[in-house]
Amino acid sequence: MILHFCPHCGTKLQAGFKFCPSCGEKLPCDGDTESQTAQKHNVNSSKLSDMTVGGTALSRPPMHRTRQAASRGGRQGGISSQIAPPLALAQDPLVTGQSTWPLVSPQKLQVSSKVKQEKDLSSEALMTGGSKSSSAAQSPEASSSPQKRKRGSLVVKQEEALSPLPSSSSSTRSPSAAKGKAKKAKRVNSLEPLPESEQLSDTAGRKWILLELLSQNEAELVYAVQQVTARGSSLGYEYILKLGAKDGRIFNEQNFLQRAAKPASVEKWKKLNKMNFLGIPVCEGFGLHADTYRFLIFPNMGRTLQSLLEEQGELLSQKAVLQLACHMLDVLEYIHENEYVHADIHAENVYVNPADTTQVYLAGYCHAFRYCPGGKHVEYREGSRTPHEGAMEFISMDLHKGVGPSRRSDLQALAYCMLRWLTGHLPWSALTNSPSRVAVEKERYVNDVQALLRHCFGKKIVPGAVQLYLSQVMALQYTEQPDYQQLREGLQEALKQQGASQHQPLDMKL
Repeated sequence: MILHFCPHCGTKLQAGFKFCPSCGEKLPCDGDTESQTAQKHNVNSSKLSDMTVGGTALSRPPMHRTRQAASRGGRQGGISSQIAPPLALAQDPLVTGQSTWPLVSPQKLQVSSKVKQEKDLSSEALMTGGSKSSSAAQSPEASSSPQKRKRGSLVVKQEEALSPLPSSSSSTRSPSAAKGKAKKAKRVNSLEPLPESEQLSDTAGRKWILLELLSQNEAELVYAVQQVTARGSSLGYEYILKLGAKDGRIFNEQNFLQRAAKPASVEKWKKLNKMNFLGIPVCEGFGLHADTYRFLIFPNMGRTLQSLLEEQGELLSQKAVLQLACHMLDVLEYIHENEYVHADIHAENVYVNPADTTQVYLAGYCHAFRYCPGGKHVEYREGSRTPHEGAMEFISMDLHKGVGPSRRSDLQALAYCMLRWLTGHLPWSALTNSPSRVAVEKERYVNDVQALLRHCFGKKIVPGAVQLYLSQVMALQYTEQPDYQQLREGLQEALKQQGASQHQPLDMKL
């Protein structure tokens, strides 16, 4: 090839020159031109191979499939499909050998890794045959080649390292894992008893010393306590302290006591209804301890009815049951008028003062529920709360179904208690370890009071007052306001026929 001008500086040349007389650069000859052409071809081939994986030129159909796969992956992962595969590939640490963590979010890195894996499989499918390329590109898991599995596992490992941790979900846990989790939570929630003689300070600055652990369950502990004063401590104890987890159900009880059971409100109610006594416990103080416990202070209310039943080992008389029911109705009417229901009536929450058995208290407001906030009754919605909450043997069908308890729930629970105290059993007493079976049995009898009474009393005579009370409360609608006076009069009339009254000492041996 004859050159007339220097390709470097443009100077005019004469035939036979091998170097430019102006710039001194070597002039290309025929052999050099062929080598440069080959070199350019190699460079172009190299650049093209860089845009593919595995050294094979990527044809149009696999690229089209790869973009579609990337778009699908972007839509599924919440990432815009506008992310171009070549850009993701250029940022992939497996290609560049450099960390891109500060520059690209984990979600984008995950998408780019998927794109690279699909390109790998598409290229290899082209080498082995076009018939397999479509399935390989669409389903990476379908490949059974050891080489493909190795490359795929490498990308999967990278995705696991870069993608954010998934949020825990109950739907993804196995039943055994969920069960273990529940057991672990149960152990964590159990309270460690505090040592006797430990002191606790309430929000008013008063100090209380623990004397004796009176009772304990998974949710709370009850101690006999004394107030620490400058004069020291007196013999015996005048107060009890209920201890629970800081954020446990005891907080719900504290909220109820502060909102609906203020001493001034209780006194006003007693004067309005000409009552000498109302069995609402008065909270003398409350506070936190060790940033773990919450406690409430009450006057010593005596002994629980459950402890008396276990000690005596016998059933209560009809007179005692009617007296207890009258006391409970007085308390329930008060708390219902203050927009709350108790939702957990049973013998463990009933206290009797041995020094004066006319004083009967209804305590234990951990499950108290505000059924009528602002004067508007809550709606009947099954599953709106955790089902089966409370003492399994005595809660109403509303609580079994996860419905917010209403006034009828308390009155029906009291009916179950009356039957249990009179006869010693209920049709579902032996099934309390299976809440669903208890609910089925209660459902059978809720509309058949006569069958329930026959099952409990057998051949014994059914007290007319008990039968009347059950018939009235089982017929109540969810939002219906009970006629407390009518319910009370039926019980009081039966007491009068026996020569007794609600205000006489309780017919029990203490």
